[in-house]
Amino acid sequence: MAAKPTGLGRGLGALIKDTQAGESETLAAAPTKGGVARIAVGQIRRSPWQPRHTFEQEALGELIASVRERGVLQPLLVRRSGEKFELIAGERRLRAAMDAGLIDVPAIVMEVTDREALEIALVENLQRADLNLIEEAEGYRALSEKFQMTQEQIATRVGKARPTVANVMRLLELPDAVKQFVAEKRLTPGHAKALLGLENRKEMELLAARAVNEDLSVRTLEHIVARTKREPSKPREEKSDIPDQHIKYLVERLHQHFGTHVRLTPCRTFANGKKVKGVIELDYHSSDELDRLLVILGITESF
Repeated sequence: MAAKPTGLGRGLGALIKDTQAGESETLAAAPTKGGVARIAVGQIRRSPWQPRHTFEQEALGELIASVRERGVLQPLLVRRSGEKFELIAGERRLRAAMDAGLIDVPAIVMEVTDREALEIALVENLQRADLNLIEEAEGYRALSEKFQMTQEQIATRVGKARPTVANVMRLLELPDAVKQFVAEKRLTPGHAKALLGLENRKEMELLAARAVNEDLSVRTLEHIVARTKREPSKPREEKSDIPDQHIKYLVERLHQHFGTHVRLTPCRTFANGKKVKGVIELDYHSSDELDRLLVILGITESF
């Protein structure tokens, strides 16, 4: 007998509709109205299938304020997990509810498999454009590795063209430092595609840092990559001015001192004596946080 289609190519609404038959019995354990239950936030645990790892603090702060004033307006999607519930979709709403001090939240309880839970989480986030490109690529990889899905099958599930899925998954071939630039939107997919034309991963990292620091356009980066590929391929000996282990130690100390995420890129010295500058970057998410960092740095003037 053919397997029942999950409806993932038809959007999140179809996904929820496809689970209604199993939903009614599950919801019977909790007071419901219109298929929506009120579930204590302490009874909901984070989904292991959540493809999104980063949350914009400013947008999350606005959501917390809205939830504090009006409550959670859109139900979360959950499934039973023992005596508790596992979140399928709606992590931002759950985080906001917890920060706003809510006792419970509205939720739709679904009966779905691990595969369906991952697919729903991915589709829900893609439909809201909440994932950065690297998280999207990791979501596709999870579908591929955990459930042996082809790129064609993944594309059907998320409603995208197969070449689009293939191009996004190629981003996972980038070095971690370059993927971070893409995730933070400091490099565009066009920059990433140009860098993938190189075979030397160290060259990728160096050119990616240069593209960010010098604000290079995609066209300029493509020309540099093409010129680099034409040059005789020989290893460029270089060494970091700070040992890797000490960099981790310094980053941790800086994080503790400033109370925010810190990136430290050490100076590098090539065999010919040429140096590449180092960079220290501090994250902040509001004017108040910037003022706090300026005070720590000894800069007290107001703007």
